[in-house]
Amino acid sequence: MTVHERRTRACQERLRERGAALAVLAPGANLQYLTGVAETPSERLFCCLLPPTGDPTFVVPELSSEQVREATWVSTVRSWRDGDDPVDTLDAAVDECVADAGRVLLDGTMWARHTLDVQSVLGGRTFGLAEEVLGPLRARKDETELDALRRAGAVADEVMTSLFADAGSLVGESEAALAREVERRLVDAGGEGVSFEPIVAAGPNGAKPHHHHGTRTVEPGDPVVFDFGTRVDGYPSDTTRTVVLDGTPSSEFETVHEVVRAAQAAAVEAVEPGVEARAVDRAARDVIEAAGYGEQFVHRTGHGVGLDVHEEPYVSADSTATLEPGMVFSVEPGVYLAGEFGVRIEDLVVVTDDGCERLNDSSRDW
Repeated sequence: MTVHERRTRACQERLRERGAALAVLAPGANLQYLTGVAETPSERLFCCLLPPTGDPTFVVPELSSEQVREATWVSTVRSWRDGDDPVDTLDAAVDECVADAGRVLLDGTMWARHTLDVQSVLGGRTFGLAEEVLGPLRARKDETELDALRRAGAVADEVMTSLFADAGSLVGESEAALAREVERRLVDAGGEGVSFEPIVAAGPNGAKPHHHHGTRTVEPGDPVVFDFGTRVDGYPSDTTRTVVLDGTPSSEFETVHEVVRAAQAAAVEAVEPGVEARAVDRAARDVIEAAGYGEQFVHRTGHGVGLDVHEEPYVSADSTATLEPGMVFSVEPGVYLAGEFGVRIEDLVVVTDDGCERLNDSSRDW
């Protein structure tokens, strides 16, 4: 049994436990996780029907059918041609694999136009999200996934360390130029492109947690937030450091940086099996609030990382998720002072049997 079939059978067990009649998967991480098919959403109906027993069925455009057959262990692939009504093909496939009138779980990434097609065939049923069965499965990574995540983390660390080494030559460059440089170095170090658009935020732009890099140049004394990652075998890295490439920053920056570094260390220390995710968030938040910057910590402490850069578990103040071995997530507290600077430090961690393992080890100094 392949790893993808094994995951599919585990998902089907969860479907049976919940009394679901069918899961409908769209192009994206859920489909890739269960079948091995990596596909980009488009205007053409492309889905996989997963009943609680038996084998899945693909419904795909004819122009994709051969690629799908080559990429997956799933043997049943029904196709439709341009000019046909794909709903007819979908209707026939549903008749073959849906045996009861239970709930239908739809992939949360399915485009609205395709959701309407599915609902037209399965009208009158109760619908939910496939993530309720797939989320817990994907949250615990197997050794193949962990190996890819470790290697992706190592590539990101190598690039971050190279930026430190070349710091002096990077002053005077624009944020956009530095973002392009990060992308180039990630590929040169063995990564598969970028896992998301790199964040390079200099000076006051660092106070915007999701700043889009622009034309501002990095000046001596500027704090610069670097947040980036790459992919290895489809799995991403995601790391953040806040550095001063040259010159002397303000004394408040030095204070805030030390607060954030202490908060991140406290949160990582709190990670172990059986702990609720919100306790990790609280560990970071306590340090930042005690230093007087609680109002400037404006986001959750972390998010799960897998085939998607953001997935379960989410490490937030209201999360009741219980940490289990194999879960991978970011730990990234931050403090943002509008008009001045921001500081964020981020590592990915994997929950182990007795604590956690960091997947990043580049310097956390400024």
